[in-house]
Amino acid sequence: MMKKRKEKHPELVALGKEIRRRRYDMAYSQAEFAHELHLGRGYYGGIERGERSLSFLNLIRITIGLNINLAELLSGIDEQFVKKHLKKR
Repeated sequence: MMKKRKEKHPELVALGKEIRRRRYDMAYSQAEFAHELHLGRGYYGGIERGERSLSFLNLIRITIGLNINLAELLSGIDEQFVKKHLKKR
């Protein structure tokens, strides 16, 4: 029996891409970063792929790990998301 794929929300995909970009810039592997944050690697990977809706507390935990504040993280998403979705309209 095949697994049913969930549709990814564009907002979560944009958030995951921004988190991945910033983690990559810090030269952390996914596994190392998840371990530092005390999150499961699979759960964290799902966040970066836009498959998981994360809690506010985990979002804050991620921003602390990235040494940024929430506004900085969200400003990167706004630029990506708005540019991509305005073109479709």
